[in-house]
Amino acid sequence: MKITRAGAVLVAAVAAVTLAACGSGFNSGGGKQESKKPLTVLIGSSGAAETTAVKQAVADWSKKSGIKATVQAASDLNQQLAQGFSSGKPADVFYLSTDALAGYASNGSIYAYGDKLANKDDFYPSLVKSFTYDGKLQCAPKDFSTLQLIINTDAWSKAGLTEADYPTTWDQLTAVAKKLTTGTQTGLVIGGEYARVGAFMTEAGGNLMNADSTKATADSAANLKALQYVQDNLKAGDFKYAADVGAGWGGEAFGKQLGAMTIEGNWITGSQQNDYPDVKYKVVPLPKGPAGAGTLQFTNCWGIAADSKNKSGAVDLVKALTSKSDQLAFSKAFGVMPSIQSAAGEWKKEFPNLAPFLEAASYAKGVPAAKGSADVVSDFNAQVAKLTTADPKTILSSTQKNLEALLK
Repeated sequence: MKITRAGAVLVAAVAAVTLAACGSGFNSGGGKQESKKPLTVLIGSSGAAETTAVKQAVADWSKKSGIKATVQAASDLNQQLAQGFSSGKPADVFYLSTDALAGYASNGSIYAYGDKLANKDDFYPSLVKSFTYDGKLQCAPKDFSTLQLIINTDAWSKAGLTEADYPTTWDQLTAVAKKLTTGTQTGLVIGGEYARVGAFMTEAGGNLMNADSTKATADSAANLKALQYVQDNLKAGDFKYAADVGAGWGGEAFGKQLGAMTIEGNWITGSQQNDYPDVKYKVVPLPKGPAGAGTLQFTNCWGIAADSKNKSGAVDLVKALTSKSDQLAFSKAFGVMPSIQSAAGEWKKEFPNLAPFLEAASYAKGVPAAKGSADVVSDFNAQVAKLTTADPKTILSSTQKNLEALLK
């Protein structure tokens, strides 16, 4: 799930939310006449490994069920979803992001099947909350990622730092970033956007909205403290944004050794393995802020179209795709974390070096999911990109007003 990484998750679905859909509500319909009708599956793939893995899993299910199913990797998932719904011919099953959910659920485009799943209680509660709309679990969480601190171990040793110096507080993060900053390498390089800076907001006890995206919470003392902390370090030159060092995202800056540390999700493992295999790194928990541990989580679900001619088959396919065996296979293939708690033990045994990502599931905060929030986050990103010289209070105040406007 290569999301500039998560910026794509936040920007997604502007078109999708605004286009009217020809949904047929939540009547499951079905019966024997639909049971064998073919299914189409639309995914937003991070690359060949993900596409191949999903196609294989769907093919295995198809062989067992006797239902033909085809997988298409979208070139622009949200645009193609919007086009499918507006034409009345959506894919049967598809990736659906949190910020697209409210728009599609509110106009009846998607089939709310989540509460019918036998393994509903196995999904992480925070993921269930992310895909619940109007009191119903609309779709099964597909997988998820969290943000943690990635450290270049060679740069760490060269600076005279040891494992005992892994930062556990903001003050310690500032101290090690200063030690790691050289003429060609900045201590910490991150994306200049909510999807990275927001981690500090959660550590201070804040976020842009409350847990179920029913209240705007941007203009808070906690968020102000977080932005001021980041701003202070940007001004000192020990933190920098990826764009300011000539990189597209934190993973690229880290791989090119323009930054000794970065804050990224577990998707960085694929980038490091494929593009920067010689850079050694360690994943450690993000330092605790004034309110304790905090981070952001990013997720998608398996959406099912209300207009699908084979909803029962689609639900059966999703059950297979969210099973422990399929989710662990996806983890091995392209680095995502299973959305079900029962797979946690096996996942951590398979990927012990990535354990901090999964251990954050108990405290990670979701991104805003209110209808239209993607536009507000985009505006926030544009402002926070200039945080070095901008007024944090002004940024949060304008974002608060924009979010409140969505909820009226």
